[in-house]
Formats: sequence, C-alpha cells, structure tokens
Amino acid sequence: MSMPALRPDRSDRVVPPAGMPVRLTQLTSAAMAFLAVFALALSLAAGRLADRWSDALARTATVRISAPQGQMTTQTEAVLDVLRTTPGVASARALSADEQRALLEPWFGPDLPVDRLPLPRLVELVEGPEGLDAEALRLRLAGEAPGAVLDDHTRWRRPLVAAADRLRLFGWVALGLIGAAVASMITLAANAALAANARVIEVLRLVGARDVFIARAFVRRFTRRALEGAAGGTALGMLAMALMPETGEAGGFLTGLGFRGWHWLWPLAVPPLAALVAFAATRAAALRMLRGLT
Repeated sequence: MSMPALRPDRSDRVVPPAGMPVRLTQLTSAAMAFLAVFALALSLAAGRLADRWSDALARTATVRISAPQGQMTTQTEAVLDVLRTTPGVASARALSADEQRALLEPWFGPDLPVDRLPLPRLVELVEGPEGLDAEALRLRLAGEAPGAVLDDHTRWRRPLVAAADRLRLFGWVALGLIGAAVASMITLAANAALAANARVIEVLRLVGARDVFIARAFVRRFTRRALEGAAGGTALGMLAMALMPETGEAGGFLTGLGFRGWHWLWPLAVPPLAALVAFAATRAAALRMLRGLT
C-alpha cells in the first residue's frame, strides 16, 4: 500500500505547531516592529524638522544696529529706508523694546532694563519669494548706515539643518539594523527548529519528500509567525504614537514627533517587510541546514 503524496499547499503541517523557536520568532518580530515604528517616526519627524528650520530661517534675516543713543533713531530710519527699496525684501520692521526684552528674558530674566542699556537695535526683515542678494544689501547698508550689520542666519541655519538631516539618517540606519536583527534572530530560530526536528526530516526524506518541500514547511510557519508578531507590534507602536501628548510650542524640537497626515500609512509597511525578511532568512537557513544534514 503506497503512502499518499504530501500536498504542497499543506507543507507547513509537517512542522510541530508549538515550540520555543516559533514563539521566540513571534515575540522578536513584535518587539522589533514596535521599535521600527518609533524609528520611522523619528526619521519622518526629523525630515519635517529640517524642512521647517530651513524654510523658516531662510525667509528671515536680522539687521543689528549699533550706534550712539542720539543717532539710533536716525540709523534705524536709514536702515528701514534701505530695506524698503531693496529687491527681494517683502517686509521689514524694527523690534520694539518689549520684543527685545522677550528675546533676552531667557538669559537675563524678566526685569532687564532694556531702555537704559546700550543694546543694539534689531530690525527684522522677511524675504520675498524671489530671494535676496545679501552681499548687495550689506554694501548698501555700509554706505547708508555704517552701524548696521546684516545677519542672514546662514551660520545658524546650516548646522541646524545638517543636524536634522543627520538625525533623519540615523532613523533610517536604525530601521536597517532592526531588519538585520530580525533576520539574525529568525535564522537562529529556524536553525534550532530544524535541528530539533532532524528525525522528522529523516522520515520525510524516506517517504520521498524533497528538500524544497521540507524547507517550504518551515518557511511558511516562520513567515506567518513573523507576520503575526510584526502586526501586533506595529499596532502597539502606532497606538503609542497616537497617545503621545502634544508638546506645543514649549516642546522645542520635540514638537512634531510622530506621524502626520498620510505618513500614518508608512507603519503599515512594517509587517509585510518583516514577513519578507522572515521568508528570505528562513528559506536560506533551511536550505543550508538541509544540505548539511544530507
């Protein structure tokens, strides 16, 4: 009496349904997916932060006026006249004493006597969409108001944008490391499962099962467990991001951490990617292990 052929669509049934390697795969996938959601949120938030800093600082500039008290008003009016007739300047205004006091308050406290201190006067200008020729404006200011110095925020903008870009890169690197950790853990779990089922593999070979069929059995089981664990970890990660409190303006660079708008769709790619990593890692480990058992 001949044995019935093993059906390929039920090949995963030859693997014992329980076992530490399988449960470990599910737990590892859940934990790594949870971390991947946070790494993805960090990377996207860093990108938004870099864009916001770049746009905000690129559109504004400051003119600092240092002059004797008797000439401060004259110098300020001269600077404003120059700015009103400069191409690329959308608006310009002198900061009031209260505004300058608010700028200095974090360092010197709220009782700073701005009116009695020889502080420079600040004029804020906003660039238009066509841009501003900073060098030409500096030359005009030197001729019309010798005590005026233009600060176009270049020295502040570049380090901030570079830091945010580097933080975004670190987020993507973290995602890559998480994927590598998942692949390594699943490979170890698959090797352990194959070694524990060496007798089952021998029996399957005796009844005519090929190594591809046996490998498919382990691949399906581990891929499904990885997908289930990653889906649970992703759901928990998205829930944690949704429950993060709003920091508002006082949050500084923490403002904007998380997902915004259609970016909430990005975490949904984590479970399929985890399953793909599990599929590739388990298949490679299974075929390599089976060749060694020959």
